[in-house]
Amino acid sequence: MSQPLLLNLRNLACGYQDQRVVQNLNLHLNAGDIGCLLGSSGCGKTTTLRAIAGFEPVHEGEINLAGEVISSAGFTLAPEKRRIGMVFQDYALFPHLCVADNIGFGIRKHPHKERVVAELLELVNLKNLGKRFPHELSGGQQQRVALARALAPEPQLLLLDEPFSNLDGELRRKLSHEVRDILKARGTSAILVTHDQEEAFAVSDHVGVFKEGRLEQWDTPYNLYHEPLTPYVASFIGQGYFIRGQLSTPESVSTELGELRGNRAYTWPTGSAVDVLLRPDDIVYAPDSALKAQIVGKTFLGASTLYRLQLPTGAQLESIFPSHADHQVGAQVGIRVAAEHLVLFQASGSTAAQIPQVESGVRRYSTAS
Repeated sequence: MSQPLLLNLRNLACGYQDQRVVQNLNLHLNAGDIGCLLGSSGCGKTTTLRAIAGFEPVHEGEINLAGEVISSAGFTLAPEKRRIGMVFQDYALFPHLCVADNIGFGIRKHPHKERVVAELLELVNLKNLGKRFPHELSGGQQQRVALARALAPEPQLLLLDEPFSNLDGELRRKLSHEVRDILKARGTSAILVTHDQEEAFAVSDHVGVFKEGRLEQWDTPYNLYHEPLTPYVASFIGQGYFIRGQLSTPESVSTELGELRGNRAYTWPTGSAVDVLLRPDDIVYAPDSALKAQIVGKTFLGASTLYRLQLPTGAQLESIFPSHADHQVGAQVGIRVAAEHLVLFQASGSTAAQIPQVESGVRRYSTAS
């Protein structure tokens, strides 16, 4: 059974005073789901979060929460009337209050305040630390207190602004999984903002990729990786390389790596110039293959090794080999393409005839941190 719609942003434009940071934004979140706004600095994700919270006005469009318009052009429902909780980047705990009092701050008049606080302390795994003060806690513990405090009033929606950015890598990974488990255990709907893909994928059911104030795609992590709708999403999510090719049939493309055949049909004219998305897991170590590449760099990852490869044209790709297949920089290795699910984008210039053969190189798009 599908969950009811909780949050709906329609044709939204928002920003600061006269400056429109975000334009023509449409996205929705179902009750019980966790969404994420992902993108590089200054792309509009935090502005969108602040507009949902009621901290920034809306220039155009509207924000609808549980069937009620909470923001539209010229109207902003006060933040405290929105039943929206917020977890800030710096936690914003009260230093003079103990953990239990911090958590109970927003429910001071609740008839069963002590029981609610005790339940939340247990939920965030701080059962025996209720009497401690924030300065006596680690960063991860402070983050969990901030989460419990935001959950105490039972908000309809929880907003988290870069919630793990002050923590080191290993703790970030651990806590992002914990936070997802806590939110799912409570059935709490949430939206978080991050520039970290790993974090976005670990926590979220849906992720929105932002670029310069516009939403490129709002989708599941799986679809963003395997079904990117734009070249930007393709290159931003995971490590993406593009190799130039020519559409030879609706399902196959001719490239310097040979004829690549996919499991989908494209409707562009035969001979169209296309860019083929290739990821490290699409290039497979094949010692007997006639297709060779030179190793120009390697990164040991434990169970696997990431190799940077150069093709005869000078174009570069990356590939993940099992780590027991150990090769030195400078060596020639056999490879093959194992990308049944080919993702193609129309290249600039409609036919391959306009593209000199020497240009059949690979273009690398920068990946997000």
